[in-house]
Amino acid sequence: MPSVPAISLRELRKTYRSGVAVDGISFEVQPGSVVGLLGGNGAGKTTSIAMIMGLVLPTSGEVRVFGADMTRERHRVLHRMNFESPYVDMPHRLTVRQNLTVFGRLYGVRGLRDRIAELAGELALAELLDRPAGQLSAGQKTRVALAKALINEPDLLLLDEPTASLDPDTADWIRTRLEHYRAERGASLLLASHNMGEVERLCDRVIMLKAGRIVDEGAPAALLARYGRDNLEEVFLDVARGRGRGAELAT
Repeated sequence: MPSVPAISLRELRKTYRSGVAVDGISFEVQPGSVVGLLGGNGAGKTTSIAMIMGLVLPTSGEVRVFGADMTRERHRVLHRMNFESPYVDMPHRLTVRQNLTVFGRLYGVRGLRDRIAELAGELALAELLDRPAGQLSAGQKTRVALAKALINEPDLLLLDEPTASLDPDTADWIRTRLEHYRAERGASLLLASHNMGEVERLCDRVIMLKAGRIVDEGAPAALLARYGRDNLEEVFLDVARGRGRGAELAT
């Protein structure tokens, strides 16, 4: 019997007074896979992730996570998913330990003290646990954000530009931890990123968005062959600037 997709979107659409943010997209993320969600600013990536999390209600269409309708049944699966973005700050006055404790309790994590200690060891946070979150550097904040995202050992991890503004060494460190987590847990990852090297390294499949619509998708190697390019950044530019197959699909 086939497994239930970690994420299943069907004709998902979100409109605001200012216009259409997501325009009838459909795709699936299979268990244990890593899917990249690519597109320029305003392409609909963050809105799509917000609807997958159940934070934004779709105008129409369907979004399911592990089979649960996120507009009506998200309570069934919220404990199995989590989210990480450097653009979402934790309360600055709380220490790292206090922040992780709050989020751990929200997710109903058992043995929370031990789980925080485990993450502190894995993510090199031991010296930061009693420091206020507002006093951390960008790299330290990203490691803490990753610890928050892993606190409940999620089966689905949603990542919105997880290594933005990080130096190459710290960014590589984060990617390595994500690879290890996927391998150890068999988790599914949906990654929105502007770092094409990161996408090529981590993703099994790539979905390219433009103006809220899917204009192309496939494995990174298949996209490179289709566009006759050497790397995904060149493919991204072809789609963004209206060249090649992505432009044909968008019209």
